[in-house]
Amino acid sequence: MDMFRPDQPDQNEDFGRDRPLADRMRPETFDDFVGQERIIAPGTPLRNAIDKGHVGSIIFWGPPGTGKTTLAFLIAKTCKADFLPYSAVTSTIKELKEVIALARKRRSMHGAITYLFIDEIHRFNKAQQDAFLPYVEDGSIILIGATTENPSFEVITPLLSRVRVYVLERLNQGHIKTILTRALADPVKGLGARRLTIEPKGLDYLADQADGDGRRALSIIEAASDDLPDGGQISYDLLKKIIGRRSVIYDKSEEEHYNLISALHKSLRGGDPDAALYWLARMLSGGEDPLYILRRLVRFASEDVGLADPFALTLCLSATEAYRFLGSPEGELAIAEATIYLATAPKSVSAYRAFDAAMDEVQETENLPVPLHIRNAPTRLIKEVGYGDGYIYPPDSDTPFVNQTFLPDNIKDHQYYHPTDKGRERKIAQYLAAFRRYRAEHGNK
Repeated sequence: MDMFRPDQPDQNEDFGRDRPLADRMRPETFDDFVGQERIIAPGTPLRNAIDKGHVGSIIFWGPPGTGKTTLAFLIAKTCKADFLPYSAVTSTIKELKEVIALARKRRSMHGAITYLFIDEIHRFNKAQQDAFLPYVEDGSIILIGATTENPSFEVITPLLSRVRVYVLERLNQGHIKTILTRALADPVKGLGARRLTIEPKGLDYLADQADGDGRRALSIIEAASDDLPDGGQISYDLLKKIIGRRSVIYDKSEEEHYNLISALHKSLRGGDPDAALYWLARMLSGGEDPLYILRRLVRFASEDVGLADPFALTLCLSATEAYRFLGSPEGELAIAEATIYLATAPKSVSAYRAFDAAMDEVQETENLPVPLHIRNAPTRLIKEVGYGDGYIYPPDSDTPFVNQTFLPDNIKDHQYYHPTDKGRERKIAQYLAAFRRYRAEHGNK
């Protein structure tokens, strides 16, 4: 691939209808760029570095249509550097190494700086990402990566430690309206020559339906313009017809999957059934496996609700069976019922913490011997050596508790479970208080 300088416009540049509107409307200066004020407004660290022409390797992380590619282009243009755009979906490491070698040669001979832009950098595997390290480290190229996925999970640590990560946010409705208004007004790159207008209600609708994606908004308005004569109006009804039912942004294998299940968990934990139902609906609408959600609800019932309401676990298991019996969509109501119940149930993690503490004890003390009086004694020989000797059978006792211990001697007083006073656990707390008081009074033999 030939090097090119984004600060030197192509004399054969064609803004005709053969290029998508979103591509034609790509900003050529930072003054034209809409959104991301938090990171590129004048006076911000990144903008200062750009204006001084000293931008190191970076990764832009953000949703689609928020300006990652455009920012990379504008940085190279402002810094008067060569710009090499590639996509991790279609490019090979062999191909990239060849152009990097050319960039090294140009740097050593002419001092030329090359910005290598890799779109969807998360698509490269770890070994492929490793290949960039020596060139980023020795300054042969300045890497600008773009990703819609969390770099913490998708970019190798050695590469991540050599770049700055900037988080791009979804465009707000004001940003989208500005982008659309410019496209309708621009007679050269946009649709201005066609004298189209847009119904205010339609503009509001499209700004909402674009979901913070400027490219999506421009693609929709371009599609709408194809259905109209010059001088026509883009109406709300036309836009609604074109957009149809917006697909929910959701990828079961990527970060949004974990964001949504985290939102569901935290809404349940916070006792907000409305929020919990919303996140449940988002996951189901996005195609999440209902049985995965049910598994998480069962875990929540045992971990976060716990003994404060033991029925929560029963209800979740019943909801699982109901869904298996009915399937979608009818069975999803059982999931919704379990979700509401969990959100409104009292919460206690005492059982979870008690089990954790017991597991820690086992790791620390390892294989402590079982006390003789509670060992299994199925034969006379074993009984003769003391197995089962002194065991008190509780059902035959005249007292509500029996004066015997069940832990190894050197940890016999350890307590792992500390019940709360929430829900059903209040009764457990009362029982344990009486039980432990009796043991203390009678010597805890």
